[in-house]
Amino acid sequence: QSQFVESGGDSVQFGGSLTLSCTTSGLNVEHHAIGWFRQAPGKEREGVACISSGDSVPNYVPSVKGRFTISRDNAKNTVYLQMNSLTPEDTAVYYCASGRWCSGYTRDFGSWGQGTQVTVSS
Repeated sequence: QSQFVESGGDSVQFGGSLTLSCTTSGLNVEHHAIGWFRQAPGKEREGVACISSGDSVPNYVPSVKGRFTISRDNAKNTVYLQMNSLTPEDTAVYYCASGRWCSGYTRDFGSWGQGTQVTVSS
């Protein structure tokens, strides 16, 4: 089964920026909806952004809209998550996964990677 590899996580201060990358050799990201998810300690995994297959329409949860940007580079088979104006509430392990469409439900996605840690200090 294909699996994603996430990278780019780091420790930053309040208001900082990071760009996360998500890549795989097991499938063509252009032909799948790719979602970014995060899980903070003691909380359930939640979706934060998703990019649909084909027309690449982005979707965001309200808490990150205007601060995060999801994009896809088909030539590199990689999906990115540009994160700006980070706050401590963004601290979590970030994962990417593939699905048939951007349903908004974690259960509809698979090929989970190991995640990358993002820590934002105040």
